[in-house]
Amino acid sequence: MSTTTDSESAARELAAGAVEARLGACAQVVGPITSVYRWEGRVNTDPEWRVEIKTAADRVDELVEHLKRHHTYDVPEVVATPVVGGSTEYLSWVVGETRPA
Repeated sequence: MSTTTDSESAARELAAGAVEARLGACAQVVGPITSVYRWEGRVNTDPEWRVEIKTAADRVDELVEHLKRHHTYDVPEVVATPVVGGSTEYLSWVVGETRPA
């Protein structure tokens, strides 16, 4: 799952909130990056920070809603990318970390 936001502190808050809520096993903050996008009829170029959150497939919908509730953007980018393979041990860890304690 990935999202972007306009500051490192906002990105860190989204990352920590997702992990604390057990909706993500871990999160990485990457940035700054440069985003070019059209919003309200104008093309904008702005620095953003990307948050990559590792979650289990059955937690995606809850994580999407969590990010939308806690995001500062009117229409935040929230994109889920399916995992088609990887380390069995790591993927098991992700599932375990996204279960309620």
